[in-house]
Amino acid sequence: MTSFDTAMLIIRLVVGLTLVAHGYNHILGPGGIQGTAGWFSSMGLKPGILHAWTSGLVEVAAGAGLAVGFLTTPAAGALIGIMVVAGITAHRTNGFFIFKPGQGYEYVLMIAAVCLGVAILGPGYASLDHAIGIDTDLDGWTGAVIALVLGLGGSGLLLATAWRPERKPVE
Repeated sequence: MTSFDTAMLIIRLVVGLTLVAHGYNHILGPGGIQGTAGWFSSMGLKPGILHAWTSGLVEVAAGAGLAVGFLTTPAAGALIGIMVVAGITAHRTNGFFIFKPGQGYEYVLMIAAVCLGVAILGPGYASLDHAIGIDTDLDGWTGAVIALVLGLGGSGLLLATAWRPERKPVE
């Protein structure tokens, strides 16, 4: 295993398992799925319960896929989509830096950029994709396009069809 493969394994494990934990927290964390649904509804994602379940399950499944290197490029694309939606709905208006939970978009931008990088570079030798022979089929420009189409296309479609933030009255 090369240093590239070792580095990619570390990146996939850290980012993937972080998102598994984040999705788990959305579903079974302190507020549970109902708390997450209420929070999503308050940001204009309607119906909140659908988006809470979808977000939590996609983070768990795609995070696990990224961690073990299974269908790495589609997993990275799904996570890019989740981060774009979070960035636009929850963090965009709070500036770049995160000083308190729910602020700034630095975290979601970093996760999305790392996922795009993984899609471009491929999962590396220590991955299920390598074990089944698809590790070089979906990387490079192909990986970038697939991840971006899934991530940006999916998030754009979701926001266009289900994001209805409350408008503040003009004074």
